[in-house]
Amino acid sequence: MAKLLTLLHKKIPADHSRQVPAHHFMDILRKNNQRILKILDLGCGTGQSWEYFHHELPEASWTGLDIKEFDAWKPIERSAAEFHTYDGTRMPFDGNFFDLVYCRQVMEHVRHPEKVMIEVNRILKPGGYFVGSTSHLEPYHSQSLWNYTPYGLSLLMEDAGFIVLELRPGVDAATLIARRVFRESAFFARWFEKESPGNIIIGLIGRLTRKGHIWTNAVKLLFCGQFHFIAQKPR
Repeated sequence: MAKLLTLLHKKIPADHSRQVPAHHFMDILRKNNQRILKILDLGCGTGQSWEYFHHELPEASWTGLDIKEFDAWKPIERSAAEFHTYDGTRMPFDGNFFDLVYCRQVMEHVRHPEKVMIEVNRILKPGGYFVGSTSHLEPYHSQSLWNYTPYGLSLLMEDAGFIVLELRPGVDAATLIARRVFRESAFFARWFEKESPGNIIIGLIGRLTRKGHIWTNAVKLLFCGQFHFIAQKPR
């Protein structure tokens, strides 16, 4: 635990230790009036994130990207949405093009993560943001290939040229395992958006022992099923 804190302490926030939802970092960027006019949803599937971005950032253009194998998903028809496919490595966009790349629960499915991370950095404008979430201790699902530790993903992003700003815990691993045992019952969906049972216990221990938010966030990251990240391309 001490080693994890040493490796990640500058990336583990001290403001609070609550579990955050998928759109947490997007809400923060929006509230801080960051200039976001061009958005790429990497691994967009049928384009569900369009609804959020269209509502919260109506002035921004949204582009969805997924691998060619998932072209059969038939993205939901939306007049303002643009969809592309790629080979899983080289993205069909100019360099320094997007203000933000959003990537929710996709990196664990990426066959060549180092190459894709370099591509994300290439297509982002200087000062642009890479925001998303990925699996840590989540059971195998939908042809998943990897489970990232928070430290491992940080190294991957830093090697690609990013500055990792924050890592925050998502739903805890025990809840995701129980969800799988019960065949992904809808009952468990509530804990993707609010504090899950395991995180409630860790938070209580942190308060009783007066460990502080950094320690509590670190423990939640240690036992999380998913975690959220925000990184920036240097200006």
